[in-house]
Amino acid sequence: METVTERQEKPPAVLPPDESETKTNQAGRRRPWGVLALIVLGAVGAWFYGRHLETAKPNRPPTTAAVPVVVAATISRGDIDVTLDALGTVTSLATVTVVSQISGQLVHVAYTEGQVVKKGDLLAEIDSRPYQLALAQAQGALERDQALLQNAELDLKRYQDLAKTNSIPRQQLDTQVSLVLQDKGNVVSDQAQIETQQLNISYCHIVAPVDGRVGLRLVDQGNYVTPSQTTGLVVITQLKPITVIFPVAEDYLPEIVKRLRAGATLPVTAFDRSGSIKLSEGELKSLDSEINTTTGTLNLRAEFANEDENLFPNQFVNARLRIDVLHNVLIAPTSAIQRGAPGTFVYLVRPDQTVVIQPVTLGPTSGDRVAIQSGISAGDKVVTDGADRLRNGTKVTLVAEPAANGNAPPAANGQSHAPSPDTGGNL
Repeated sequence: METVTERQEKPPAVLPPDESETKTNQAGRRRPWGVLALIVLGAVGAWFYGRHLETAKPNRPPTTAAVPVVVAATISRGDIDVTLDALGTVTSLATVTVVSQISGQLVHVAYTEGQVVKKGDLLAEIDSRPYQLALAQAQGALERDQALLQNAELDLKRYQDLAKTNSIPRQQLDTQVSLVLQDKGNVVSDQAQIETQQLNISYCHIVAPVDGRVGLRLVDQGNYVTPSQTTGLVVITQLKPITVIFPVAEDYLPEIVKRLRAGATLPVTAFDRSGSIKLSEGELKSLDSEINTTTGTLNLRAEFANEDENLFPNQFVNARLRIDVLHNVLIAPTSAIQRGAPGTFVYLVRPDQTVVIQPVTLGPTSGDRVAIQSGISAGDKVVTDGADRLRNGTKVTLVAEPAANGNAPPAANGQSHAPSPDTGGNL
């Protein structure tokens, strides 16, 4: 009995501290591996579920969408201008600084600033009273000297009669002859003085020497003016006709000279600085005498009637010289021309709605049209928009097919030009 009681009252066994900590650490290490295993099992299950959904869908054939092309144009034949574009300066045929030819007070200004005047119109008046008095004095001197001459001629006639009878010395006759000549000279001098004063009086009335537009007034009424003043009274600029001077490269001179020698009239069109607004139309008049060795260009002068006065002196304009017109040539939009490793090329649309890179040789350009010398034929379709998304053999969808009309006028803001000599194009 004592033995059983002792067993029941015996306390539970206690593990040593080291053994308890070891079991706890082992249980903590097993937890991350369990979580990782659950994640892997979930991913594998999701993958199998997705595959099941894909296999459950009905089988559909893969589709390949065609690249849309905004515009495709049809190549046609027509006429195209051979032109040269250059930056020119409007130059007046006559720019006159009106200067007083006599000294005096400016008593009247007869023009208004910016007025268009004709040759001979009164511009200003200078006080003419001093010159009128000088004129009266010269006229009086003339009358006096004419009377002296008349008296001297009468005395000479008497002396000549007396000399025939040797009644007077020969020396007295010779002196009288000299006196008559002297009086004649005085009369001539007096007449010149009269004409001088009359001319000075006419100079008091300043008139326009040319047709044109007067500028801003340089001298106000009441000022004393002299011929030595360099600023002048006003500047008159001729506007009708007017010219434009512009340079062209020396490479184009042979064709220009050839056309001029054949008697052809080469039209020139002046546009504003942006090239979008046509200002006036004229024709080529003359060429400079030498080439600028620094730029390799020659200055040309074109004349414009300028009836609407759209051109002003020293204005910068874009001058377009038409050298020739090519007839019945292949015309393509400039937007269809691409440049890359093959050189200049177009995307040619085949009957099966696929595109192929087709190298072309370009001719002159006029506005938004360009002449094609070789590479394509009339009736071919070329891509004009959306070419940046195309590759050789790409299937396309044609949205629009406007014809490249060869007779359409060039765009007003197009930079038309003849081909550069190193591109192989003809003028």
